[in-house]
Amino acid sequence: MLKRIHGAWIVAIVTFLVLLASAAFRSSMGVMVVPLEDEFGWSRSAISLAVSVNLVFYGVTAPFAAALMERFGIRQVVVAALTLISLGTGLTLVMSASWQLVILWGVFVGLGTGATALVFGALVANRWFVKRRGLVMGLLGAAWATGQLVFLPLITRTIEVMGWRYASLAVAAMSAMLIPFAWLIIRDRPSDIGLRPYGATGDATTEEQAQNATHSGWAAAQTAIAGLLHGMRTRAFWLLAGTFFVCGWTTNGIISTHFVPAAHDHGMGATAAASLLAVVGIFDLIGTIGSGWLTDRFDPRILLGAYYGLRGIALIGLPLLLGPNIDPPLIVIMILFGLDWVATVPPTAILCTRVYGREQGPIIFGWVFAAHMIGAAAAATVTGSIRDAAGDYATAWYLAGILAVLAAFAALLIPKSRDAITQQAASPS
Repeated sequence: MLKRIHGAWIVAIVTFLVLLASAAFRSSMGVMVVPLEDEFGWSRSAISLAVSVNLVFYGVTAPFAAALMERFGIRQVVVAALTLISLGTGLTLVMSASWQLVILWGVFVGLGTGATALVFGALVANRWFVKRRGLVMGLLGAAWATGQLVFLPLITRTIEVMGWRYASLAVAAMSAMLIPFAWLIIRDRPSDIGLRPYGATGDATTEEQAQNATHSGWAAAQTAIAGLLHGMRTRAFWLLAGTFFVCGWTTNGIISTHFVPAAHDHGMGATAAASLLAVVGIFDLIGTIGSGWLTDRFDPRILLGAYYGLRGIALIGLPLLLGPNIDPPLIVIMILFGLDWVATVPPTAILCTRVYGREQGPIIFGWVFAAHMIGAAAAATVTGSIRDAAGDYATAWYLAGILAVLAAFAALLIPKSRDAITQQAASPS
């Protein structure tokens, strides 16, 4: 039976696990805010700064990681990234100042998670799959997003019983244990092990027969920058990046970072709040895989419009429902969050490939993903500042909801293919 399993699925499974390890760290950030605040006396804004730096490095690293994978190979970059995540989380056990948190969480782990972000998943999906590509992107998106939420109850319980240092140690160990699996199983292309991409028919394409570039790492970085400059001359890029900026704002930036502290402000226990985010994670698994299936069959732009619209409604309703208890209407709102949490990823990634081609598409998606994480970083900082100034999060929730509704309309303006792209220079407005 094992002989009938295409090698692409084995590579996809290891990619899923690497993304899951990256997700484990991101799930720990939101539930560690209050414990760090209590132990060290750091302000909510100071801790949010470390989160923001992480998100910026996370996002900006992604397009360069795609180019470096073209130069040095996927396996080498992924192993280096897992090492950085393990070191960054492990060394928090001995930190004593908030600037050290910025270095470890922000720089080390930001670089590591950026290199193992969805750009890595998109590269694997594009190279290893012809059929089921949208579905695979949905599965990898589920690892990236659902993982960070389903880990929450376990990490929260570990913090409550044993302390936050044990939770950091667990994430570091999980990342370290994946290093040998990544080294032994991940390959750059199906041709490296004598295979064709899953579902490929006819003669082998030029893309299948391509080899890693032989130029320098600096030249690889220049490739990423050239992709950005090419994208910036098109209106499609600004629409894709702008909507994904809002996606980051309304997920990693405000929910992942601030939902647990916000629930704490309303009298809800950390474990109960983390369990609600786990509900988001469970339904995100359904929503993201379902979105991949839908993206293979329907206009991705229409899907994006629906996803952002639903998210806006959920965000605007959330502050009206938060309280010390978990009531049915709040569960409904969290289910809505889950169904479209990262359902935006498959249609956005596929649109990047359709508009910019299979070679440029992953690099463009890297920059679009960078916009996602810059949006998340901005939201983490702005939301923390709103909380410090106003004493609650209500204004932050309403702002995020309005941005999501605007993104729903903007998504409908994205060109659906390369033929439809506007090649003239465009401004962010």
